[in-house]
Amino acid sequence: MFISVFDVFKIGIGPSSSHTIGPMVAAARFLSSITPLPEGAARIQVRLHGSLAFTGKGHATDRAIFLGLMGAVPAEMDPEDVEPMLERLARDRQIRTPGGAQLSFDPETDLIFDFGPALPLHSNGMVFQLLDAAGAVLSELVLYSIGGGFIASADEIGQSRSGGNELAQQDVPYPFPNAATMLEMGKASGLTIAQMKWANECAARPDDEVEAGLDRIWAAMDGCINRGLKQDGILPGRLKVKRRARGIHEKLLADQGNNSPFKHTVMDWLGVYAMAVNEENAAGGRVVTAPTNGAAGVIPAVIRYYLDHCPDANQAGIRTFLLTAAAIGGIIKANASISGAEVGCQGEVGSASAMAAAGLCAALGGTNEQIENAAEIALEHHLGMTCDPIAGLVQVPCIERNAVGAVKAVTAASLALRGDGTHFVPLDGCIETMRQTGLDMTEKYKETSTGGLAVNIVEC
Repeated sequence: MFISVFDVFKIGIGPSSSHTIGPMVAAARFLSSITPLPEGAARIQVRLHGSLAFTGKGHATDRAIFLGLMGAVPAEMDPEDVEPMLERLARDRQIRTPGGAQLSFDPETDLIFDFGPALPLHSNGMVFQLLDAAGAVLSELVLYSIGGGFIASADEIGQSRSGGNELAQQDVPYPFPNAATMLEMGKASGLTIAQMKWANECAARPDDEVEAGLDRIWAAMDGCINRGLKQDGILPGRLKVKRRARGIHEKLLADQGNNSPFKHTVMDWLGVYAMAVNEENAAGGRVVTAPTNGAAGVIPAVIRYYLDHCPDANQAGIRTFLLTAAAIGGIIKANASISGAEVGCQGEVGSASAMAAAGLCAALGGTNEQIENAAEIALEHHLGMTCDPIAGLVQVPCIERNAVGAVKAVTAASLALRGDGTHFVPLDGCIETMRQTGLDMTEKYKETSTGGLAVNIVEC
């Protein structure tokens, strides 16, 4: 099983990897599927189902579909270009295909939020249709946004569930499908998890390209933190949530001259880094799926903590962190889910915290066994966490939840480093528990905003 570090960490725009990045990619895939156009093609229509329907407005799914149909690519999208593109579509009501043809698409009527039963294979379902002038269907494509910006057709989901891989199979030297095999391969080879992951990545692309790619991922994460620490004002959406990262950061900087600082202030730094990222995400800014947008703040916060608060931190340590975190994230995705719409927030912030704990443990010199232990500790204490965003916006409780997930990650890494790697609950067992818990969790706690905080807190 090989899921690349560049599939786990994807640069895109907020506020959601499954509701924004995935649908944007899906729209582009649909356009490719109808090229060249069949005779009589006149109009495009799109239907959103399940969680995409219930919380699509709050997660900007409608905007993502529009941008994807207009040719936008998440990794290349400049947030400053979003509004002008949407204004042009609202005015022209036309989509230009890759082949240069014009098709009718009215954003007011041709995107339908279907609040009926979800599609059978995943709660994030989309139906793209090409119609003739009379409304007859000429072509149809059903796609699912399965978390972290990944999309899949019904056939691809079926292959994955029958033991295949929704990503292209590649020959890699260390194809570990789970944590137990990963530890066995590490013991047999004498390599660290990061070294095995590096070897796998370099089987697909040149060494210098892998290194540059890792550095680009961290640069995007760090840039997001820095932007978030400078911004002020109110986040988009009817909740009118005020940005807090800048104010907290300014207070922390002022406190640095205090002769008697609180020892726990380091947790405030972790929290403000995470909140800066997730406020940027909520505002539709440029972020990195880590492994999702909703959980995008945890890993950058812990890496920044490593750089700013750990002796001898360096760029090589950041690469080790990212490779190790991606290895853990790939195992979780392959054996459970990173989708809040599928298993709740345990699959998003829980997975991110486990990945961050493993990455920090590795960067600080932990053994493979200690790294696996760190990931397990962090994930175990997120089990059962629901996804219940108020008003369908990735703001409350998501922003603070990333801050707490970052603190849990550092705690888990520290606990693991104080031990010898032996522990009671294996990571694979914890991942399977998360999968089963997600299956048992009712749909109202899976990103539909029909339960939990989403219905028990009155919007102001």
